[in-house]
Amino acid sequence: MSRNRTVGLFLLVTLLFGSAFPAVKTGLSFIPPLIFAATRSYLAAALLLAYVGVTTEYWYPRSRRDVTAVLAGGLFLVGGTGVGFVAQQFITAGVAAIIFSLAPIITAVLAWPLLPAERLVGRDYVGVVLGFIGIVVVIRPDPTGLLDPELVGKLLFFGALIVVELGAVLIRRSRTSMPIPALTGWAMVLGGTVHVVLAVGIGESIANIQVTPLSVAIVLYLSVFIGAFGLVIYLVLMGEVGPLKANMTTYLTPIVALAIGFVLLGERIHPLTLVGFGIIVAGFALLESREISAELVKYRSLFR
Repeated sequence: MSRNRTVGLFLLVTLLFGSAFPAVKTGLSFIPPLIFAATRSYLAAALLLAYVGVTTEYWYPRSRRDVTAVLAGGLFLVGGTGVGFVAQQFITAGVAAIIFSLAPIITAVLAWPLLPAERLVGRDYVGVVLGFIGIVVVIRPDPTGLLDPELVGKLLFFGALIVVELGAVLIRRSRTSMPIPALTGWAMVLGGTVHVVLAVGIGESIANIQVTPLSVAIVLYLSVFIGAFGLVIYLVLMGEVGPLKANMTTYLTPIVALAIGFVLLGERIHPLTLVGFGIIVAGFALLESREISAELVKYRSLFR
């Protein structure tokens, strides 16, 4: 892959994923959160399964490992996003994106007991601690205002992120050989069903849906460009440049989300939230310091 194409994919993934948070925030004005999440999941599943159905014979779970991966993906990885949709009713798109930037650090913590080959050692612990200090600065829990809607939203989104990353780790633990688009498609079907069950449980009603050109466009955008196309592009990028470089998009998407939220939604960000984001990035850099150092050595050797 040429350098220009790699940079193009990197920027495209960053823009797509960064725009997802403002899109969800806007869509919540028209659609109840769990119904919104379910609709997005089912449409993305239809696209992904149609794609794998015509491109490969391995389009459905064939083994126990495949079934385990689909269950982990549906119940946790996709199912947890519905809770994130609920949380975004109370927080800005930028804050949601910044909390999401803790994902690689949460993954490292969850992988430690579940994936023996990915144990934390030495400075990794310091990176994890820094990451969680950053998220505390972002959330800023106040014992006197535990029922404040914004605080509830931040905590709920943080909890949803843990559930989502648990799903990602459990999928890796399953060691499935199922193609990622097929696995994601079936996980979207199951996850969408989880969203529907939760929606019924809390009393969401389709009568509260406002069908407008904007709401339809947002659902299609999240389903087609984020849920299906964006995922495929991200996987291509990860396959070409590795997970470390691909994960760098996680720390650029908040910048996109903050910019779009500020310009289009009139959102403002507390300075301490940006400080917390900086601490999270520092934690990630320390956690991945060995890999980052190896990449720097590699690039230096190219110019000798």
